[in-house]
Amino acid sequence: MPTPLVLLSARLLDPVTGAFLPHTALAVSGGRITALGDDQGIRAHVDASTTVIDLKGAVVTPGLVDGHLHPVSGAELTGGLDLSGCADVEDVRAALAAEVRNLAPGAWLHGWGLDPNVFGDRPVGIAPFDSVLDGVPALLLLFDAHSMLASRRALELAGVDGPRTFGQASAEVVCDERGRPTGLLQEDAACELVERVAPQPTREERRDRLAAALRAMAASGLTGGHVMDANGDSLALFSELDAAGELALRLRVAPWCQPGTDAEGVRALIEQQGAGGALWRTDGVKIFMDGTIDNGTAWLERPDCHGESTHAFWPDPEVYTRIVGELHRAGVPTATHAIGDAAVRHVLDAVEKAQAAGGRGPRHRVEHIETVPDDTLGRFAALGVIASMQPTHCCDFTRADHTDNWSRRLGEERASRAWRCRDLRDSGATVVLGSDWPIAPYPPLGVMAGARHRRPSRDLTQDPHGPEQALTPLEALQGLTVNAAYAAGKEHEAGRIAVGHRADLTVLADNPLTTADTVLPDLPVLLTVLDGRPTHRDASL
Repeated sequence: MPTPLVLLSARLLDPVTGAFLPHTALAVSGGRITALGDDQGIRAHVDASTTVIDLKGAVVTPGLVDGHLHPVSGAELTGGLDLSGCADVEDVRAALAAEVRNLAPGAWLHGWGLDPNVFGDRPVGIAPFDSVLDGVPALLLLFDAHSMLASRRALELAGVDGPRTFGQASAEVVCDERGRPTGLLQEDAACELVERVAPQPTREERRDRLAAALRAMAASGLTGGHVMDANGDSLALFSELDAAGELALRLRVAPWCQPGTDAEGVRALIEQQGAGGALWRTDGVKIFMDGTIDNGTAWLERPDCHGESTHAFWPDPEVYTRIVGELHRAGVPTATHAIGDAAVRHVLDAVEKAQAAGGRGPRHRVEHIETVPDDTLGRFAALGVIASMQPTHCCDFTRADHTDNWSRRLGEERASRAWRCRDLRDSGATVVLGSDWPIAPYPPLGVMAGARHRRPSRDLTQDPHGPEQALTPLEALQGLTVNAAYAAGKEHEAGRIAVGHRADLTVLADNPLTTADTVLPDLPVLLTVLDGRPTHRDASL
């Protein structure tokens, strides 16, 4: 069999032990690692068709995998004005004013990444920007992607002039005491009221944006992602890029199951499992148990400081429990968005009930887990539930002194148990790390660094939020390699550098385990290999 790729003069890092393997080279064929050895021995596999790359002592890790990613929606949402760097209302107003000056008459303004902390103690609403957006239809997505601000003109075009009732329990057109919309729309059902009247990109534009986003992810060192949606024509786009050889990441896709899904809908989700192509596969179902703490739609055991976050995303949480049981019996793993303590507890209860009736079954997951009490920690390991976490959310959207919106809403007790990565791991849980892009940046070295230092990415001199919850360098690497493979049920063929394993590899200029947290995000990614094929190659190689 031909050997299309050989890597020489490498340091091969084992993410289980943290040590380097005794080999310096590897050969790839058929998308798998076919041989490990020294440079001389591996050169015997070289033929006229082989690409030989001398890594000059660079470090090779198993391909880094983002455990929670939204590539299609992310490619669309990040196409507008980036507001993530705005620190206060004046910053936002200035950014909007500059954008408005360049808008054609009647054109829509799209912004994303807006941090609710810019409002300080004032309510989140469009009013501070009314003068700037006078007559301009605008949609400003908040960083959590569960809520957005619509300008007065956008609300007018959509015919939204008061409160609405939705099937999603936490969805809301937020109104003032006189029943007039404040511009804040919470959860998908409310946001869609305005989104559907806004101009949409063409399919070709969406395809090109997605392909570009995936190429950029590959250049950051990613070889795969656990995709937490399959909305619209996402699967068709993945299939098209895959067939054209343009899918730069290996994708594991979990379509959504929303409130209102009937028995036929659940059967369709079950039948959809396994569909895919060479580099993507439908495997699992994504479900929401709550919204977010920042916009008051999480599900907490006690209300937040505004009396909000008191109920589940599902009007009847027992319907969720029943559907998890059905999926479990069918062997379908679930990934449930659960941020608040009540939401996490309900998910664990549902999995426990499903296992009592149908055996251990598939590996279920809880996504986010932003605040949980002590008595839930050990249940993850006991039930075999994966803890899927995004440490950079803690780094960039909260503060060590708890003066941020998230912490103020929760109060001191609950804010002090933020993103308990260390406690969950020490309790025996498998902790998978991800970005939740476009909520936070996708570069995996930044995700690893955040798990280690827990400081704001923009200012690493600030104090860490909950430093006792930091992971070690090795544990952070495991969260994007062996643990990600285990969560996908692929530990026998992914997540390690071994003969027979997938040739999904990330090559770094130095050892990520000994590189300081503060400079790790800038460690050069020299080569990314997916299925034995380079998807990124630095000019130095």
